[in-house]
Amino acid sequence: MRGALHRSGRIGWMRAAVLGANDGLISTSSLIVGVASAEPSRTAVLLAAVAGLVAGALSMAAGEYVSVSSQADTERADLALERGELATAPEAERAELAGIYMGRGVRRDLAVQVADQLMAHDALGAHARDELGIHAMTRARPIQAAVTSAAAFAVGAAPPALLAGLLPTGALTLGVVGASLGLLLILGGVAAHLGGASLTRGALRVAFWGAVAMGCTAAVGRLFGAVV
Repeated sequence: MRGALHRSGRIGWMRAAVLGANDGLISTSSLIVGVASAEPSRTAVLLAAVAGLVAGALSMAAGEYVSVSSQADTERADLALERGELATAPEAERAELAGIYMGRGVRRDLAVQVADQLMAHDALGAHARDELGIHAMTRARPIQAAVTSAAAFAVGAAPPALLAGLLPTGALTLGVVGASLGLLLILGGVAAHLGGASLTRGALRVAFWGAVAMGCTAAVGRLFGAVV
């Protein structure tokens, strides 16, 4: 009998993909709506859309790479420290591991037996997992996170950018807002499904904040457009 499908293995790439796509769709749509409200020129709006797509994708990649690299550096430092402790004080580390299992409710004799077997099999792996909380499926992967974020941002930003070049100027704002809200509902629902959460709640919360962002940038665009 096959076990249940767990979602923890998706945490790394799903977080970066969802964040990137959300950011790409919301920021590019908001940028288009804001510029269109201030200067309803196709050239100005299209330039803003393309510039926002490129700059946003590169910014997401750089931000994710730096952030996840810091996490990876911390993990490597912790593993190096643990490796040194295992080399210099293996008995103390074995007792520490057994103590962790006893703290989780395992009998002392069984905890010592488990610690002995795991230390013999993969001492560093056992301490990384049970003492430091570092698991193979959730290890920091900076390049993967950067590429995923940049690609997801570009995918999210592409629909409003394409609409900016295809829709008539008079229908640009309503078209971009309507399409973006529809896509945000779908994206929020998909993300909620992948994470095992409520589809309705996930879809509505993403669409709500997207509507707030577009509404605010439209107000700013109208304000500065009127002033200029």
